Amino acid sequence: MTILLKGVRPYGEGEPVDVLVDEGQIAEIGSGLSGDETIDCTGQILLPGFVDLHTHLREPGREYAEDIETGSAAAALGGYTAVFAMANTEPVADTAVVTDHVWHRGRQVGLVDVHPVGAVTVGLQGKQLTEMGLMAAGAGGVRMFSDDGVCVDDPLVMRRALEYASGLGVLIAQHAEEPRLTVGSVAHEGPQAARLGLAGWPRAAEESIVARDALLARDAGARVHICHASTAGTVELVRWAKEQGIAISAEVTPHHLLLDDSRLETYDGRNRVNPPLREASDAVALRQALADGVIDCVATDHAPHAEHEKMCEFANARPGMLGLQTALSVVVETMVRPGLLTWRDVARVMSEAPARIVGLPDQGRPLDVGEPANLTVVDPEATWTVKGPELASRSDNTPYEDMELPAVVVATMLRGRITARDGKVGP
Repeated sequence: MTILLKGVRPYGEGEPVDVLVDEGQIAEIGSGLSGDETIDCTGQILLPGFVDLHTHLREPGREYAEDIETGSAAAALGGYTAVFAMANTEPVADTAVVTDHVWHRGRQVGLVDVHPVGAVTVGLQGKQLTEMGLMAAGAGGVRMFSDDGVCVDDPLVMRRALEYASGLGVLIAQHAEEPRLTVGSVAHEGPQAARLGLAGWPRAAEESIVARDALLARDAGARVHICHASTAGTVELVRWAKEQGIAISAEVTPHHLLLDDSRLETYDGRNRVNPPLREASDAVALRQALADGVIDCVATDHAPHAEHEKMCEFANARPGMLGLQTALSVVVETMVRPGLLTWRDVARVMSEAPARIVGLPDQGRPLDVGEPANLTVVDPEATWTVKGPELASRSDNTPYEDMELPAVVVATMLRGRITARDGKVGP
């Protein structure tokens, strides 16, 4: 069956056109086209489907907070066609048995391509490297490895991981946090945390690891990816590393683009996240770095938690926030509305760059005839109010509760099949 997207504007540019989708591909772009099913896209924008390099789907082990089915639904509703599921599950995704399970379960659900992320070290313990080769060769075809949630803090272990990954052609993604500087820390180290009596988390904990790993990647001839960059100093370090020709990439989360540590005033556990919300000046630096291309892409760090894990004392709340359904809107609010990014740039930072970083051949592709129909249709003029219980996730720990945000994902297509439409999962 052919599907016609009628009157849509690719990348928000030029005059509206008709886009015909057939057999999983963009079959024709023009005017006056017809299809078996027509979707009226007047006033709407067509983008390549989004790719999230940093998602926590909690399966296996913590399905009470999220599972691959509910997380995939949230992703599809947020405009995503591919997500990378982090390894800090229970059991840890440190063997092909677990990564293959995640891959097969994602295919069974079928709403987005779920790519498992393999652990760098056994049990996320930072001591013994995992069998990356077996996971890369498995059904899941693991492309990225990370101990996200904890840092690979031993420099020799990290060096060996980079060397191993370089030989396999896979990517190491680092959660940059020197643990000896963050013992007991729950909030950004600054005047706000001091006034509120919260243990401070210094910028140097992140920046020291970013600097170290850039040098290790240089010497290993390997690629390294920095998860959830959160400070102005990290921006400058990544800028410097790229100027030296080091193969480094970096992501920023929507919440670090929009929110800052002034949110901690209420001691609401929904605002606890790792790395912590920084000062407003850091958010400004991150936004500019994303606009300049110093930071390569946006990644959600979607981190569902059950109510009892967040509705407690701030220091006891588990770190993390929902992000899949709100990511585009936050990017529009922080980057498009102020003129820092165009809609074509949105495609770059939410689709093309992440697909390139991990080498996905069929995602982040141009909106041209013959390309895979992994697509997102957006209404740029619509607004919506965030309500945690109404989100598709099994959890509702969103920091944007009751916030009105711009831009609504109208439809998402995975290889020509509608996975979300008008706020509902499925065709």
